[in-house]
Amino acid sequence: MIIKSVVIIAFILIIISLGSALFHLVSHKNQESSEKTVKALTFRITLSILLFAFIFIALITGAYKPQGLGMQMHMKKPVQTDAIK
Repeated sequence: MIIKSVVIIAFILIIISLGSALFHLVSHKNQESSEKTVKALTFRITLSILLFAFIFIALITGAYKPQGLGMQMHMKKPVQTDAIK
């Protein structure tokens, strides 16, 4: 549950940062606004890389186990029949 909460909060922060960058990009055309846009986008990229690393480490250590449809399909064993000869 903690892992899911961290991921959701990170996604929300990424979206907020992206919105902030868009606001500074379209609002004013001066040097300060450009610097704020770059800082917001840099923060978003850094947060995205950290989120990817966090999910990867959680998967590798076994703290998070995928439960989606793809994992269910991979876990099923193929049925063997004697009809094929």
